[in-house]
Amino acid sequence: MTLPLEIAGVAFAAGLARHGDRPAILNGARAVTYSELAWRVQDFAHRLGTSRRLIVLAADNSIDALVAYLAALSGGHPLLLAPAGNPAALASLVAAYDPDVVIRPAAGGPGANALELDEVRTGTIHELHPDLALLLSTSGSTGSPKLVRLSHSNLQSNAESIAEYLGITADDRAMTTLPMYYCYGLSVINSHLLRGAGLVLTGLSVVDECFWQLFQNRGATSFAAVPYTFELLDRAGFADRDLPTLRYITQAGGRLAPEKVTRYARLGRSKGWDLFVMYGQTEATARMAYLPPHLAEANAGTIGVPVPGGEFRIDPVPGPDDPGGPVDLGQGHHGELVYSGPNVMLGYAQESADLALGRTVQELRTGDLARQHANGLFEVVGRRSRFVKIAGLRIDLGQVEKILAGLGLNAACAGTDAGLMAAVEGTHDERMLAKTLAQELSLPRAAVAVHAVAELPRLGTGKTDYPAVLALAAVSPGSGKPPAAAVPGSSTGARGTGASGTAVVLGSGPDEDGTDPAAGGSPEDVKRIFADALEREDIGDDDTFVSLGGDSLSYVAASVRLERALGHLPANWHVTPVKDLTPRGTSQPKRRLRRIIAPLETSIVLRAVAILTIISTHIDLIRWPGTAHILMAVAGYNFARFQLDGQRLPRLRRQLRSLARVILPTVAFIGAVMLLLGDKFHYTTANLFLLNTMIGPAEWTDAWHFWFIEVLVYVLVGMIALLSIPWAHRAEKRFPLVFPVALVGFGLVYRYNLVPVDILHTRPVLWLFALGWALARARTWPPRLALSILAALTLPGYFDDPWREATILAGILMIAWLPAIPLPRVLHRAVAVVASASLYIYVTHWVVFPDFKEGQPELAVLLSVAAGIAYWAIAVRIMGAAERGQSRLWRRWKARRRHTTPG
Repeated sequence: MTLPLEIAGVAFAAGLARHGDRPAILNGARAVTYSELAWRVQDFAHRLGTSRRLIVLAADNSIDALVAYLAALSGGHPLLLAPAGNPAALASLVAAYDPDVVIRPAAGGPGANALELDEVRTGTIHELHPDLALLLSTSGSTGSPKLVRLSHSNLQSNAESIAEYLGITADDRAMTTLPMYYCYGLSVINSHLLRGAGLVLTGLSVVDECFWQLFQNRGATSFAAVPYTFELLDRAGFADRDLPTLRYITQAGGRLAPEKVTRYARLGRSKGWDLFVMYGQTEATARMAYLPPHLAEANAGTIGVPVPGGEFRIDPVPGPDDPGGPVDLGQGHHGELVYSGPNVMLGYAQESADLALGRTVQELRTGDLARQHANGLFEVVGRRSRFVKIAGLRIDLGQVEKILAGLGLNAACAGTDAGLMAAVEGTHDERMLAKTLAQELSLPRAAVAVHAVAELPRLGTGKTDYPAVLALAAVSPGSGKPPAAAVPGSSTGARGTGASGTAVVLGSGPDEDGTDPAAGGSPEDVKRIFADALEREDIGDDDTFVSLGGDSLSYVAASVRLERALGHLPANWHVTPVKDLTPRGTSQPKRRLRRIIAPLETSIVLRAVAILTIISTHIDLIRWPGTAHILMAVAGYNFARFQLDGQRLPRLRRQLRSLARVILPTVAFIGAVMLLLGDKFHYTTANLFLLNTMIGPAEWTDAWHFWFIEVLVYVLVGMIALLSIPWAHRAEKRFPLVFPVALVGFGLVYRYNLVPVDILHTRPVLWLFALGWALARARTWPPRLALSILAALTLPGYFDDPWREATILAGILMIAWLPAIPLPRVLHRAVAVVASASLYIYVTHWVVFPDFKEGQPELAVLLSVAAGIAYWAIAVRIMGAAERGQSRLWRRWKARRRHTTPG
């Protein structure tokens, strides 16, 4: 059916133009005025049509998503917000509610048509209540079909209430630290647009130095934080930052420890900004209470007073011995906190038929147990139901137990706002189960702990002893205590996604890992760095980075953070036990210098410089051949450091996993180019199977673009196969330096054409790969000197290009003699990111630069680097998700097998 648009819409969304030319949206590149924003919103509203329809928006913190959000609100279209980065959640909501229009980020990325608008139908099949404006999931990013129905007046009144108690004016500018689809993040947007204030749109984390540069450049006055954000602020050295425009910080999304409230309130008082501790639920649009900043230090455990226009009361709930009396939690009588106000939702929706309902809820029973102090402030002291709220996500503990039961496990779950604890009967891989739960619940890995027990703890009545389950957090391996959680879908610190889906910190600012770079760190700091880089919790004092599964793909992030934590990068840190990674004392002048300039591992710098030189040479911006062969030596150097530790079979699995991380993204990209751009880039089936170097044409064509990766794969496959042979494995273990030196000799046989057959066309690189391997094994200066002389003697004459040969020799000598290169700290993150993405930059740059090579070579280089970094971020996320899915399927298969096997 088709319903004409007769709904006035939400006032703050429909009245943007009244703020004129004031800046509305700011990011690193540009500013959008309210007049321009109003025009864009009106234009997008025309695209949505003249009939009222149900719209689903997969939202991120982008201008285009914000325009679509405001267009729907101003036009009166009921809007369902979903996370842009969670296709499964979006698909679940679409299946449950059958929207008329689906809006999602387009595959092409930012631009004029950055959003894909899928019109399922021109009208609507739904009966949509006139008051219905917005639908938000009660469980954050999980795609649960249970939604909160919010009205136009809910959104408007809560925005006005928040703007009133925060004192928001048109001169304020808020950083968007939280995702737009999360009610807390959305409330920041609504309240600032109401007052004509500015929004600094970003997806950066507070541990990213670029976040603070953007904050200062745009004169931001506030940002929103969840409890985990304050841990990241501690790591990022927030207390030492000079932020003269900062006016206040808001906190919600879970309970912040009272001692932390006190500390940050005191810090704000000394720095000239306020801390607003707040309390809310999606069912109340966003906010129900706030703690006035001047009361925070003395009343740090409270949630404060109701927001303007709202009211609290405390209803008695039955206690264990008094069915009609209030519950007693040992601190006096408490009851359930009940809230009423104009921001209370219309009610819940479980299916599309519920969208026709009007108001079914008059007040909100929060499920929280609370008391009111004599000074009028309210304090939440516990929960009435089996729900916890972790980083803004409401988690049904009973549902978690059902998930585990579906895996064939007998489990009991408990939790707090800090994290989730699951006790599981039997012997299990606790770390893998925790990863599986985190994935299923869309929680950060650090917020979930699992403890295997012989029997679930029981009370005398036979019921599960949930307090005892929660107490297991104190003894759970690798957990220590219920960890703090991060908000769903937000940047929880410094995290760009690694190959396993884990986030790895690549921040450039000081103190990003929680320690003073001049003061050094402790073994616990090292464990945290390794846990972040490798997504492992079971890290002991005797473990090393390599023994924990670290490889050349994850060591970049770990090494950058480790250098900051310890004040230096120890030699052979990757094979040094955690307990032996200790800080080095330095004098005060050296400490000050280290805050500006610090060493970065040579192999990291070489990877970054080499890839930039390679693409600049291909684009004809410069001519500097030879750096690709330096990367071959670096590959051998890292192969020896990260792929040769441990027993033969576990080592083989690790080597094959790392090899797959080279092959899969390369083959996927080649296949995509062949499918989409086959008429422009003439790649062949041989390219798809990385065989062009062996069977391709002799002359240079597009098919030779990937020779470097093909030959590297040949060498890696050959070395992995060789070391899988038991006698070769034993020989390498017994003669760690002689073994690669022998390989150097084998490579030189082909380098000098002493044997006419070139095995797999590896002649140009095999001896360089083996030379890098040998240098990694050369512990003292005599063998390093001998290998350096060998390189100096064997390189001249091979390429008939003295400049190229000198470049390769210089790179090899740097690997041999220069452990680290001093660089300004501000460059560390950029260098680390480029080094991490070097493979992906090489793979993608052939497709990116041709259209810009002739007229804009500098732009061609920048676009090539950006495209490679983007592909790196996407590819490692996909591969990480695949690895997690494989692990989950494996556990389910094992669980089913246990139940179907007799005995």
